[in-house]
Amino acid sequence: MTDANDRIDTTFRPRRSVLYMPSSNAKALEKAKTLPVDGIIFDLEDAVAPDAKVEARGAAVAAVQSGAYGARELIIRVNSIGTEWHDDDIVAAAAAGPDVVLVPKVNSAEEVHRLVAALEAAGAPERTSLWAMVETPVGMLNALSIAQASPRLTGFVMGTNDLVKELYAEHVPGRRPVITGLGLALLAARAAGIVIIDGVYNDVKDVEGFLAECEQGRQMGFDGKTLIHPGQVEGANRAFAPSEQAVADARGVLEAWDNRTTGVVTYNNRMVESLHVESAKRTLSIHEAITALEP
Repeated sequence: MTDANDRIDTTFRPRRSVLYMPSSNAKALEKAKTLPVDGIIFDLEDAVAPDAKVEARGAAVAAVQSGAYGARELIIRVNSIGTEWHDDDIVAAAAAGPDVVLVPKVNSAEEVHRLVAALEAAGAPERTSLWAMVETPVGMLNALSIAQASPRLTGFVMGTNDLVKELYAEHVPGRRPVITGLGLALLAARAAGIVIIDGVYNDVKDVEGFLAECEQGRQMGFDGKTLIHPGQVEGANRAFAPSEQAVADARGVLEAWDNRTTGVVTYNNRMVESLHVESAKRTLSIHEAITALEP
């Protein structure tokens, strides 16, 4: 079992918006350099046709090594374990040295162990983390053991489309069919001290539905949302950032706590305890990290 303190990097980093980009699309990769997105997933899996996989792999490596994406978190999503492209994807991604290598359909701690061994055998730098996509029933049920399997595994990404398919469920507003799975993954991620990013919203023209799902994800506790279209970036950034009121309240809580003269402190007629102080500090750390990214 891995303790949260053993993780590669515990420094907070904004991950409000994490955008999938097909690595076979040169125009899309160029466009990504200009987007105010926190993270870019250079995709070698679902967004790339079989006959374009090898070319896309080279493009993803070149993009990561280019230094042209600024402070954005750079992630390579490889093809899943057992596919004909997986092993070569791992070797190429390890050599590229992105911030993260993302692997689809991770179902067990043993798979994590094999993935870590493969990355290290291929020479992946220590700063390159492993993230697991949790998107199958068995993956959800094994979420805690997956999350605790290795210090190199520092994040989950929800694969809600695959989960809906595996459950024979439907995409509905509010996501009730997959709430149990989302909750299990969240519990596991927080218990293990790792990042967890919500799944995609498929209808890029349904702005209201997208924003509602962002709000739901933030309220549930996700760190951010994976996106499939540049038009979704602004909404996700806004939804997963602390509001002006939340920042003001956090500062007020900390000021009240620092100036306390008795064991009981109130702020805006609400009792303040140490747990509220921890939450306020987290809110301000998120706000400060986001502010540091802005021009």
